[in-house]
Amino acid sequence: MSNFDIKTNDQQAGVSRRTLLQTVGAGVLAMSALSISGLPATAQEGSTMTTEWDKTFPKNESVDHQKVSFKNRYGITLVGDLYSPQGRSDERLPAIAVSGPFGAVKEQSSGLYAQTMAERGFVTLAFDPSYTGESSGEPRNLASPEINTEDFSAAVDFLGLHASVDREQIGIIGICGWGGMALSAAAIDKRIKAVVSSTMYDISRVFSRGYNDSVTLEQRTQMLEQLGQQRWTDAEAGVTAHGPLSFELQGGEPQFVIDYHGYYRTPRGYHERAANSGYSWTATTPLSFMNLPLLTYIAEISPRPTLLIHGENAHSRYLSETAYANAAEPKELMIIPGATHTDLYDKVDIIPFDKMQSFFEQHLV
Repeated sequence: MSNFDIKTNDQQAGVSRRTLLQTVGAGVLAMSALSISGLPATAQEGSTMTTEWDKTFPKNESVDHQKVSFKNRYGITLVGDLYSPQGRSDERLPAIAVSGPFGAVKEQSSGLYAQTMAERGFVTLAFDPSYTGESSGEPRNLASPEINTEDFSAAVDFLGLHASVDREQIGIIGICGWGGMALSAAAIDKRIKAVVSSTMYDISRVFSRGYNDSVTLEQRTQMLEQLGQQRWTDAEAGVTAHGPLSFELQGGEPQFVIDYHGYYRTPRGYHERAANSGYSWTATTPLSFMNLPLLTYIAEISPRPTLLIHGENAHSRYLSETAYANAAEPKELMIIPGATHTDLYDKVDIIPFDKMQSFFEQHLV
């Protein structure tokens, strides 16, 4: 989910045109006025890997934890948390790479998923994507459909070279916007034996077509014109501008935006390095997503299996339903009764870990 500013008085269930344009970020008409200053020092590159436990979830003492780093194909250093079952270091185990949500860091939802799956017998790796968290890359808080898809493959590289991992038994989990990245990675990287997306966002579809595909050609053209003007502004300034701070509630926001605020901007899920916890994406982040659809080749994941998990009451549910329709067998769509989009970030009584365990045990082992 993008963290671009959202302000609307629309109280209806749908999202107004004004909200739509602001939510996807690409249609912000005041793009040239976006601040390029004021980002806290923790948002800048050069921080060292933390050694203390600074997660938003409690540490499980039955799981071994290690901070690791590795490079992707573009030479960007990615930082991750490696989790593994205690007492099994002499075995080669199945492994899972985990990332997401969009605008989050590994100390949040992806780390929770990774530690929980390690409890269940897998070696797992939760990692910060390029340009975010403790991973390298400038400018900070930039996303790319190509580079972030590559990040998953780089995580597979790392796991496949690890002494405790069977490289023929590697799967991936993508949460929210990294659900789309995970499906993209699985389509192109045949080493990935099974893929799970949870509360999936197809960021390229939302940026280019708006929520529920509501953006017209005229609006899309206007968005691209504004993004082009922002490039002039960035080039003249010699520095990349960032958008408004994430999820600053002003009143009248749609419920799903309030839900995001309730995760990222409160003690429930706040983390000082997360873009959605008080920073912002670069103003031109939508550009490449506008023209590079992530799920064009989703059917080519087959014959490897795909599991898509989504909440019944999530505003984003249609994205997983479309992905499921376009995927090839073997595939499964699991709808969690009563769940919203953010419920699947951290509510362990709702997230179907039993299902994910059985899915990977069936298709990796």
